[in-house]
Amino acid sequence: MAVLVGRSLLVQALRVQAADRDRACRLAATFSCTNRYLFSKRAVHASVPSGHGAGARPYSSDAKDDLRVRYLDGEDDGIVVVGINRPKAKNAISKNLVKMMYDAVENIKKNNKVRSVILCSLVPGIFCAGADLKERAKMHQSEVGPFVSKARALITELGNLPVPTIAAIDGAALGGGLEMALACDIRIASNTAKMGLVETKLAIIPGAGGTQRLPRVIGVSLAKELIFAARVVDGAEACRLGLVSNSVEQNKSGDAAYLQALELAREINPQGPIAIRMAKLAINQGIEVDLATGLAIEEACYAQVIPTKDRLEGLAAFKEKRRPNFKGE
Repeated sequence: MAVLVGRSLLVQALRVQAADRDRACRLAATFSCTNRYLFSKRAVHASVPSGHGAGARPYSSDAKDDLRVRYLDGEDDGIVVVGINRPKAKNAISKNLVKMMYDAVENIKKNNKVRSVILCSLVPGIFCAGADLKERAKMHQSEVGPFVSKARALITELGNLPVPTIAAIDGAALGGGLEMALACDIRIASNTAKMGLVETKLAIIPGAGGTQRLPRVIGVSLAKELIFAARVVDGAEACRLGLVSNSVEQNKSGDAAYLQALELAREINPQGPIAIRMAKLAINQGIEVDLATGLAIEEACYAQVIPTKDRLEGLAAFKEKRRPNFKGE
């Protein structure tokens, strides 16, 4: 219910015109419903392996291992690594993977201890090859539409996670694989990675957000060029186009993008978690509207950080010249 109320309030803000700016600002007083949803849920800890850094990235062909979720601990506490693990299918998106990823996203959403999420591959040389065409070939025509809708809904939920999400692209990210990465806040790729929305080669179009997210990332004209031509670009070119924020030279273990993503997550970790969540909300909602309405949304989000204990802790730490200890309260 809190989710619906929070979204309803945001819809109201999006409809506000410049002349109604004051009314949008008053939404701050009622944003507490969204605030409670984002920050006051009890932490739900998934029974998943925990560990540090890159380490060994084992993989198997067992369906139950299609996705591996690690809640890191120690100094990396708060970082969640979601690793796709379908080596025989090049990490293609199957019914089982969609279900497992949806469950993982729901668990992350409910856990207020999570500070950031890294989406990566546990299979060397591949991020995600898109839809599992072998599985789809066995589907009845009536099953295809509902499956695509579920995959689209999953990617939308990934994009709606309240914490920063980082896609670490160490291999090919094609079709739905790139669409998953586009739903993340930040994309980091190795220079040897390959990326493209190649659906027109199969006489279809990107169906999980690609036609909408890619233009918002690199601009309409370039997005049309890449989609119409089904063009694949490497990590260096993707960085030049703005498709990824950073391209790093691949290493011998094939996880250079993951290691860079981990370093970025470690930079995010010490910052105020409520502030990060509110900043993400303000950016994501504000970018879709005119400036006046966007500023009103920012003001409404800013109002949510004022009464927090973390804000007072930040001020105290600054005064005492020490590192703040934010708790997300």
